[in-house]
Amino acid sequence: MFSSLLAFLGLLSPWSLLDPQTPLGPSVPYINPALNGGSMLDSSAGLGEPLNIIVSAFSSPKVLNTGGLENWARSFDFSTECFGINLGGPQSANLGDGRGWVNQTAVLRYDYMNVGVGTCLESLSGGNHFRFWQQVNTGAYFLACSVEEWLGQGHNIVPNGYDLGRDAIVASAEGQTSYKGVTYLSTVEYVTGLLTPGSTGINHGIAIDGKVAIITVKIK
Repeated sequence: MFSSLLAFLGLLSPWSLLDPQTPLGPSVPYINPALNGGSMLDSSAGLGEPLNIIVSAFSSPKVLNTGGLENWARSFDFSTECFGINLGGPQSANLGDGRGWVNQTAVLRYDYMNVGVGTCLESLSGGNHFRFWQQVNTGAYFLACSVEEWLGQGHNIVPNGYDLGRDAIVASAEGQTSYKGVTYLSTVEYVTGLLTPGSTGINHGIAIDGKVAIITVKIK
């Protein structure tokens, strides 16, 4: 009889033994890339730019894919590149998820409240933008945000541009936003310890305050 019981239990999935109310989602909002050989700086011109926003893996699943993240970004006026043209080379990041250094998924730019052509204006006149990568072992997205100069200045980063870019996105995204019938509620927490304050290793020698904004995005 005991052997029959063991055989029956062996047929069950481990999940079938859980209470139906037990959440099956991610157990952590993100993992520090440095814990597995990664970095919170991407690779740019031999130095790095800070990954200063993380979209938490606790966000709604429909946000945690490329199309979902881009739709959320459009809800606070960030869109894909002007006619899909990237004027600069891709940057890479190692998120400690076993893939090593991989190129950015995309760049999203402030669209001046015009999804169609607004990013063309940003590409010329400068402004806020971010690159993003997904950490595949958690589902979280890591964003490198910064404010850049206009094209005539070579799209260099403005003074304090990394912190300014992060904070401007937080100010626009926090709370309730919507796009194409989807309403988002984004909550923000700033954490320290992932990035080192100062300018060591930072592209353009621009100092950062070391804070990372953790954004959890829920679809209402």
